[in-house]
Amino acid sequence: MLKLNGTIFMPPLLTLIGIPGLESVQFWIGIPFCVMYIIGIFGNSLLLVIIKSEHSLHEPMYLFLAMLGATDIALSTSILPKMLGIFWFHLPEICFETCLLQMWLVHTFQCIESGILLAMALDRYVAICHPLRHSIIFTHQFITQIGVGVTLRAALLVAPCLILIKCRLKFYRTTVVSHSYCEHMAIVKLAAEDVRINKVYGLFVAFSVLGFDIIFITLSYIWVFITVFSLPQKEARLRAFNTCIAHICVFLEFYLLAFFSFFTHRFGFHIPSYIHILLSNLYLLVPPLFNPIVYGVKTKQIQDQVFKIFYSKDPS
Repeated sequence: MLKLNGTIFMPPLLTLIGIPGLESVQFWIGIPFCVMYIIGIFGNSLLLVIIKSEHSLHEPMYLFLAMLGATDIALSTSILPKMLGIFWFHLPEICFETCLLQMWLVHTFQCIESGILLAMALDRYVAICHPLRHSIIFTHQFITQIGVGVTLRAALLVAPCLILIKCRLKFYRTTVVSHSYCEHMAIVKLAAEDVRINKVYGLFVAFSVLGFDIIFITLSYIWVFITVFSLPQKEARLRAFNTCIAHICVFLEFYLLAFFSFFTHRFGFHIPSYIHILLSNLYLLVPPLFNPIVYGVKTKQIQDQVFKIFYSKDPS
């Protein structure tokens, strides 16, 4: 490792310290994180199995739910094994290139999840506001195109963050990352060079993805609510509204955690750093945990399939 004037040139290794200020209790923090991860993996895997095996669930709403479950599994898996290695086995070192790969995966899966939530909102909008056109618009081919488009949008938008760090930032003040995973701003703050372009592009990605998606999701549900409340029959209003409840809960859970994490990390200068890190960790672990639970509780078709798997009507 070459050191010049107190800076480090292209460090081969970085050190993730976990949760600064809570190092003495990280072992115990890892236990609920691990439990959340296991429950999330089980719940999302069960959803994928149910949707794949039950032909009646091969509808747009459930296909988007399967995409969401697969993304949640990938997102939580991209951070938790290394995080538990830090908390439980004192393995903080990570290769610089591996750290950049983890950063790209984490932010790419976050953008994919946001895009899927937007697609789910548009699906509910068409299903409720234009029901006769729903089956014509949301064909399996179109759903596949949406999945590919959401993935490409995320991967291509996040990739320049990786390139800007790799190509523009050569000198670093330290190799110690004050975080439990490789987050974009946590890596950028290590550099001893001008990082304004990196920060500006990070903000651009955040607002162009999350901002764009949340605006159109909100507009979709405004039109959905207008349509629902204009229905003449109370039962029809309740039935239409119930189809949206699960998605609204997941939408609020994802974006509220996202904005809390984003704003405390960039503007909460007087908030202890361990609060920033805990919020970031919860932002990545809570949605994979609660999404299958929310849809399992609020969706009767999924409940019926779960009962078929775990409950046998045969008394023998």
